[in-house]
Amino acid sequence: MIVSGKGPSYDIGETGHCQAQVDPLAALRAPDDPPWDVYLTGPVFLDIIFTGLDSAPVRGTESWARGMGSSPGGVANMATALARLGLKTSLAAAFGSDHYGEYCWDALEQGEGIDLSPSRTVSGWHSPVTVSMAYEGERTMVSHGHEPPPEEAAPDCPPRARAAVASLVPGKRAPWITQAASEGTRIFADVGWDETGAWDLAGLADLEHCEAFLPNAQEAMRYTGASCPREAAHALTAHVPLAVVTLGAEGAYAVDRRTGETAEVPAIAVEALDPTGAGDVFVAGFVTGTLAGWPLADRLAFAGLTAALSVQEFGGSLSAPGWSEIGAWWRKVQSVEGQDPTALRRYGFLADLVPTEQARPWPLRRFRRSA
Repeated sequence: MIVSGKGPSYDIGETGHCQAQVDPLAALRAPDDPPWDVYLTGPVFLDIIFTGLDSAPVRGTESWARGMGSSPGGVANMATALARLGLKTSLAAAFGSDHYGEYCWDALEQGEGIDLSPSRTVSGWHSPVTVSMAYEGERTMVSHGHEPPPEEAAPDCPPRARAAVASLVPGKRAPWITQAASEGTRIFADVGWDETGAWDLAGLADLEHCEAFLPNAQEAMRYTGASCPREAAHALTAHVPLAVVTLGAEGAYAVDRRTGETAEVPAIAVEALDPTGAGDVFVAGFVTGTLAGWPLADRLAFAGLTAALSVQEFGGSLSAPGWSEIGAWWRKVQSVEGQDPTALRRYGFLADLVPTEQARPWPLRRFRRSA
């Protein structure tokens, strides 16, 4: 297992995001390519994160946090992660006509270079908001929002893209998935907890259009009735060509039905501060490696690495790593005494990808250290 070492404890401040430019698809690009690498749709929240709390808020008292930050959340977590990894990303979402909506729009379009041409500002609708409070290694969240008007749903004719990421909903079809798949877009899907308790794969109707399905271990076992995550991954390939099951602290396991290939990569040992958005970052890393044509094990390793880097910072889109962070990590772990040479070779594919300059040291924090 790779050992990354421990960094100092930081609380969130707000700074710009400066990334070394790496295009993982550069060798594959052609004049007749789709205009976008990845298309997404979903709700965007304004996330406000308080850190440095000594304990949970107590009724009737006032608590002071030593650090805070804000960023777009919800589907913006994955959109930001994809954009920071160098993929041309297009997002369809409803934005409120308030200052929160304006802030999120500007942060995504101007700050991250995400295409928002399929998105809309909804007059008179206020932005959904989530407040997250981190303390003692845990987090508590409070959210508020209203459903956007029905006409602000994802367009039935999404823009052409190499890939799309969809969150499947039991018992519901999303017309845009069928349309995108019919035009050659490769669909990567995740799924949330089934509140109905049915756990019926037949209820995930859009799975038939998907190239890859990426549930966590509990979701995979419940949907398949398997007794272990690896067995569940194999069972899922009866429904989708590529099954990737995340195993939490154990890493991830994947099975490709078309090639018969399997891969398992252990997790990286890191000091986890906040898991918010880590699943989104994992999917973004896996999509990036898949579109770049990497071997299955390299894709799993890269996805796990990006997720591991993200949990070392607070927040969702705030914590999504880019190539500067990945390059700094790669240079740092090679210098750690007693590092397992076999584990290092697992990430050797990074050598030809990461920026050569060391712009910043690792561990990295985009946030101010609290006093």
